Amino acid sequence: MADSASSLHTTPLHGVHDDLDARMMAFGGFEMPVQYDSIIEEHMAVRNDAGLFDVSHMGEVLIQGDRALDLVQHLVTNDAANLYDGRAMYTVMCTPDGGIIDDGIVYRRAEDEYLMVLNAANRERDLAWMHDQNPTDATLRDISAETALLALQGPEALAIAQPFLDDDLDALSFYHFWERTDGAFLGCDTALISRTGYTGEPGLELYVPADRARHVWTTLLEAGADRGLKPAGLGARDTLRLEAGLCLHGNDITEETNPYEAGLGWLVKLDKGTFIGRDALREVHEHGPERTLVGFVATERGIPRHDDILRAAEGRAIGIVTSGTQSPLLDTGIGLGYVPNEPAYTEPGRPLQVASRRRTFDVEVTDPPFYEKD
Repeated sequence: MADSASSLHTTPLHGVHDDLDARMMAFGGFEMPVQYDSIIEEHMAVRNDAGLFDVSHMGEVLIQGDRALDLVQHLVTNDAANLYDGRAMYTVMCTPDGGIIDDGIVYRRAEDEYLMVLNAANRERDLAWMHDQNPTDATLRDISAETALLALQGPEALAIAQPFLDDDLDALSFYHFWERTDGAFLGCDTALISRTGYTGEPGLELYVPADRARHVWTTLLEAGADRGLKPAGLGARDTLRLEAGLCLHGNDITEETNPYEAGLGWLVKLDKGTFIGRDALREVHEHGPERTLVGFVATERGIPRHDDILRAAEGRAIGIVTSGTQSPLLDTGIGLGYVPNEPAYTEPGRPLQVASRRRTFDVEVTDPPFYEKD
């Protein structure tokens, strides 16, 4: 990540964030809004009404050609052969040793064209890896700079977007998408409207041309004002995804973790054919992971933080906190972390401890997500 603000990239909505007096921070090589008002207020707006996020720092790569599917299958662990036009899937890319290079979404736009969405901090490295590992004549085209990505999330999200679409959004299933051209969505030459998100709430992710991002953002905020829509920053995005039990690459999943220990074994389709990391992952699948990612909730005052020590109830160090925060919804500390793959540390209800720099406090193992929706 760059050290100075002048060397950071900006999204097409940077001017909007300045106008809203957002608090900015460096993230993934970009200057991004962490909050506009209060992280807790933005978080609760998404849980109760709706929030609008600028996530244009994410990377978008087109995979094209007659062998586009072959390349996708080679790169990722999930089975893209199950996709059809208008269908998306969550997946991971792994090293030959089974470590997670990145997680992301793959969209099938046509039989010979797929869109892969990458994490911002990993985009350049991921793209280089994809080129180096390409055994086909499929082409890779980075369209990140020309693409803006807005996430409209929350119980009111679909109702806010509905007036700008000609089809009923209730018919758009989770992990499916529509494409609109010729200005059909808010004057955009092309737009991809996806029923996906990173908050645990219903919502949309909107891929639009960079030069139309401000218009789309402003129009949606105005249209959603009466439904409680607020601009939301990366601070709320992180607390929302953690309450929903969703992993963050660089914290909960890295090249030192494999999908099985991260609770993402359902993304690994060993019987689909060869792919990078298959042999190593087959070994883990057959013998079981040595450690596993668990969720936990504080049972006394305390907020777990990244890199805090996880201890057994008797005080012995057994693992590391990978993500932690004070849950705005539950008003208590929650977190994720790796512990030995043994029932004494992984079964819901088991007591553990978190040792921070200031104090040690008790937590209890629980299965994410950390809240139940009505």
